[in-house]
Amino acid sequence: MSEDSTQLVDLASERLGGEVLAANDEFFAPKENLLKVGKAVFIEDKFTDRGKWMDGWETRRRRTPGHDWCLIRLGLPGILRGIVVDTSFFRGNYPPHCSLEACAAAEDTDAESLLSSETQWVEVLPTSDLQGDTENRFRIDYPQRVSHLRFNIYPDGGVARLRVFGEVVPDWQRLAAAKELDLAAIEHGGLVVAASDMFFGSRQNLILPGRARNMGDGWETKRRRGPGHDWAVVKLGTAGTVQRVEVDTSHFKGNYPESCSLDACRVEGDAPAGLSAAPWQELLPRTKLEADTRLNFEEELKPLGPVTHVRLNIFPDGGVARLRVFGKLAEKK
Repeated sequence: MSEDSTQLVDLASERLGGEVLAANDEFFAPKENLLKVGKAVFIEDKFTDRGKWMDGWETRRRRTPGHDWCLIRLGLPGILRGIVVDTSFFRGNYPPHCSLEACAAAEDTDAESLLSSETQWVEVLPTSDLQGDTENRFRIDYPQRVSHLRFNIYPDGGVARLRVFGEVVPDWQRLAAAKELDLAAIEHGGLVVAASDMFFGSRQNLILPGRARNMGDGWETKRRRGPGHDWAVVKLGTAGTVQRVEVDTSHFKGNYPESCSLDACRVEGDAPAGLSAAPWQELLPRTKLEADTRLNFEEELKPLGPVTHVRLNIFPDGGVARLRVFGKLAEKK
């Protein structure tokens, strides 16, 4: 899998509503660990009444034919581009092979229905080799929107984390009726496609749902020692007219940017990540920010009409918890 795929959205993340609905076995470690946000940890002297405590999903040693599996509902349905099967700390007990199947089903479909003959599963990753204590990366080439996964391990063992990277595909027919929509939200297909720096916090944190939990849950750059300023480019879920913007510096007190500005542009088709040659126009003039504060801008915004990308400029550096870009969907031509 290419490095670029890991910069897409983890569609299965529990933070976005992903859930492991069922597993045929979870004797040593529960299935819910698969989708935890943080990296797996190892505590050498920690045991349970069933054996060694492991931060992952681990099944018992199989003594009969077959293989183990679990069912996953994606937090955000979309198109799969790559997965990471992380076997961190599983060395003598990792599965030597895995495969992945996918389907498109209603959000409330239960495990019993998914296991019935009515559900049409498509193999999106054939049986593939795994290595222990490794982030095993695989490219997925399946262009259809999916909502649920069946993750198979052969024949048994433990997996620390499963990351499912892809492109969110919202239900635009349902969302079109909204009077105001966060066009940049990750759940509406927004994606932070580039940033000048993200030393302390991932650029994708800018558009996550909900309030930031702490500084680590936002986008933060290193201290700038030379000229210039930091920036992040957000591809909106769809073209829209921006009506209101919220810049949230929650938790950033001694390290918030002194000021910010916003540019916007409309680019059709696939565009290079940095969009340096794009026809940028000023959406919000440079404006002073405050520490640990949610600032809303409406009257200050310039009327640019429908746009597809926004660029948040921060001066000179620092951290921003969330960026919200509220507006109306552009009419389809």
